[in-house]
Amino acid sequence: MSEQKNGNTTIFMIVGAAVVLAIVAVLAAVYVNDAPSGNNSNGANSAVAPAAACSGSVELAKAVEPFATGHVAAMASASEPRSLAFLSFNSPQGEKMTVGDMSGKTLLVNLWATWCAPCREEMPALDELQKVMGGEDFEVVAINIDQGDDSKPTAFLEEIGVASLGYYRDNTMGVFNDLKKEGLAFGLPVTLLIDEAGCLVANMNGPAHWSSDDAKAYVGAALSGRQQPSS
Repeated sequence: MSEQKNGNTTIFMIVGAAVVLAIVAVLAAVYVNDAPSGNNSNGANSAVAPAAACSGSVELAKAVEPFATGHVAAMASASEPRSLAFLSFNSPQGEKMTVGDMSGKTLLVNLWATWCAPCREEMPALDELQKVMGGEDFEVVAINIDQGDDSKPTAFLEEIGVASLGYYRDNTMGVFNDLKKEGLAFGLPVTLLIDEAGCLVANMNGPAHWSSDDAKAYVGAALSGRQQPSS
């Protein structure tokens, strides 16, 4: 009788433990489903925050769209608010930074590599655009994504006489992969127009003549927020 009692007690304990584990699993599943995704821990507001921060980007995208002509005709205006403030790369000083760290400036972000022939061709024009229009309100952020050390990209920039562009870098190609996940990068070069809040205004895949009058008018429209192109 004693052995039977002990056996029943053991069975009850096993069943009880199983029930407890099942309850814990259910609660964990509920928590995972209700918890915000990614690294943001602001709950329900996490999905709303980027859209709220980018509320003016779509209007700006509409304003610059008439200027996407000629050499920059491939720039596609954003149709919905999208924050790119999270994009990460290294600063000219070799320190980790994001697009969000450059808030307050309109940015023309360009991803390039030395093994990309169209990238090499457009780099002098990007340097010229930065020289002519760069300042407190605007910067061309050309991010090199060559893997390995700095020797190839720096030698190339020195060879072609780049003097105005900052040397931004990401040898992990993480910034390219992030843009690929966002559906914004399919190859190189990739160019993004980003407003002062770190929000996407327009993007294109492929090269452009960035020192052309078309490009300067396009950037000028982004800086001034003009609604109609000048005659």
